[in-house]
Amino acid sequence: MTTLFISDLHLDLVRPEIIELFSKFVREEAVHADALYILGDLFEAWIGDDAEDETGRRFVEAMRPMREAQRPCFYMHGNRDFLLGERFAKEAGMTLLPDPSVIDLYGTPTLLMHGDTLCTDDVEYQAFRKLSRSPEWQRAFLSKSVEERQAFANQARQESKKHTGDTANEGIMDVNQGAVEQAMRSAKVDRLIHGHTHRPATHEIKRNGEILKRLVLADWYQHPSRLCILKP
Repeated sequence: MTTLFISDLHLDLVRPEIIELFSKFVREEAVHADALYILGDLFEAWIGDDAEDETGRRFVEAMRPMREAQRPCFYMHGNRDFLLGERFAKEAGMTLLPDPSVIDLYGTPTLLMHGDTLCTDDVEYQAFRKLSRSPEWQRAFLSKSVEERQAFANQARQESKKHTGDTANEGIMDVNQGAVEQAMRSAKVDRLIHGHTHRPATHEIKRNGEILKRLVLADWYQHPSRLCILKP
């Protein structure tokens, strides 16, 4: 028995092969798991459930085996798709999960996060995140036409590429160690799973004689990747 974790697929029509790889992953692996957790940035961009989206339609179709097998899938918002709502989640067969969330993973309390809130040194991004998560900002954004929203998303993607491509910003876009330890301490866990940074690794943190583990998920830009936790 297994539970699967993925993140940062950044599904987009310009990379149709990744959508096909996800479909294969669902058919051959996820459909047999106890549960699938998608920890954010499922799509390259999401401008609202009301916007016609071919990538979204293909994702819903790829998830059909999960729905037919009644396998649970949990979805946590990322920084690219935080406007994905209940309407689309229900259509795809996903349950929305707050960020952060603590789950009982085969007897071990485990903290799940997208990971962007841990990058506290990126002050510019954190300010935008706080603004864009407010109900007022989201209502105003979703009241705009689909064309206006798409134009905003395109501009935001270009600015994000420039921001992440600047070597001067490389350090601030990784997690802050203090923020990690604080999050784990607040959640009272010794295991954290997150994505966002695109820096897959297993990190160990020593605290009061205990070993805390931080498991970082990989992105799907080059090939599919998943974390598989086996039931003891």
